[in-house]
Amino acid sequence: QMRPVESGGGLVQPGDSLRLSCAATGYWLDTYAIGWFRQAPGKVREGVSCISRGNGRTYYADSVKGRFAISRDNAKNTVFLQLNNLKPEDTAVYYCAASASSDCVGADYGMDYWGKGTLVTVSP
Repeated sequence: QMRPVESGGGLVQPGDSLRLSCAATGYWLDTYAIGWFRQAPGKVREGVSCISRGNGRTYYADSVKGRFAISRDNAKNTVFLQLNNLKPEDTAVYYCAASASSDCVGADYGMDYWGKGTLVTVSP
């Protein structure tokens, strides 16, 4: 079964940057819409960003617009989430998810397959 795998989390200071990666062995990610989500301790899961199949249209939560950027590298079969100007409130487990049928619409961007997450901690 399709299982996205996240990597790239870590401990950084406010204002720093990180790049998260999402990959899935044996599956071509350019045929999937890919969504990034996060869940902070004690909070509900939040959709952060999504990139659609085909035209690669991108979507962002208001809380990260202008700071985060989602992109595909089809040669590496990887989707990246660039996190810039990180703030302590960005601290969360970040999840990658995929769907072969969604175009980033609906609850949870319509995702079907979920990774296990990577922890991002932003602290002075």
